[in-house]
Amino acid sequence: MKFGKVENPELVDFTIPPDHLDTDVVLSSTDKGPMNIYVGCAKWNRQDLKNFYPRGTKDELGYYASQFNSIELNATFYRIFPPEQYQKWNKKTPEGFKFFPKIVQNVSHLRRLNEESYPILEEYLNATANLREKLGTMFLQMHGNFGPKNWDRVVRFVERWPKEFRLAMEFRHADWFNEKKVADELYHILKENNIANVLVDTAGRRDMMHMRLSNNEAFVRYVGANHESDYPRLDDWVERLSSWKEKGLKNVHFFVHQNLELASPLLSAYFIEKLNKKLGSELHVPKTLVDSNPKLF
Repeated sequence: MKFGKVENPELVDFTIPPDHLDTDVVLSSTDKGPMNIYVGCAKWNRQDLKNFYPRGTKDELGYYASQFNSIELNATFYRIFPPEQYQKWNKKTPEGFKFFPKIVQNVSHLRRLNEESYPILEEYLNATANLREKLGTMFLQMHGNFGPKNWDRVVRFVERWPKEFRLAMEFRHADWFNEKKVADELYHILKENNIANVLVDTAGRRDMMHMRLSNNEAFVRYVGANHESDYPRLDDWVERLSSWKEKGLKNVHFFVHQNLELASPLLSAYFIEKLNKKLGSELHVPKTLVDSNPKLF
């Protein structure tokens, strides 16, 4: 994932901004309870995750799911898979595993939420529903040039979204965050419809770290820079999630990307281990990575 890539990450201020005031309001309005934590990578492809799979591994998804409890399913952005494929993925993964699929680009990038996008969305949802109990939050990523002038399309999409599916939305045009009135209106409609406001932590787009949760779900897409700064950045996320837990956060969906994806499992394992110690969680730490090379840089 090269979105937000910079040539000199050591020059970037990676400090996590303070929480938006509305985040405290959202978290304080929920009942206390156990935290559900899902951490994973974006894909399980052997070529992208080089040196992650033991020699001779044939069932890549099966092995991946033995190490992680979730996957940010980027493959579904590029095409709609047949229902049978989702059924196979369901059967290949253990109880409790979750898929967090990206909505197909025909809806977000090609049709840009116009009227022609809805039959495509219906086909996508009908197929994706075959993940059944292993279907986590789906997320819609809008193109970087999809700005607030398209507000009416966003409103129609949110109003027509079937509420039986959990949804997160990622907006990349800077004006969604930098113009207060626009940001407030967007936050309001997401909050009122229980839609997560995606946080993207990447070097070249610090404006997407708006730190404004719209429901009790921290949906975080973390993009490392294949640089030594990746580790303290993850440490800071552990501290922030711990703070949110104390305020009432119940759902953490955290997915690790890299400019070169081969490092993603290693960073994920590092993050999980730190998270377990800080939050008292008991997520499985991918053992083949931790045992062989605990740090990449």
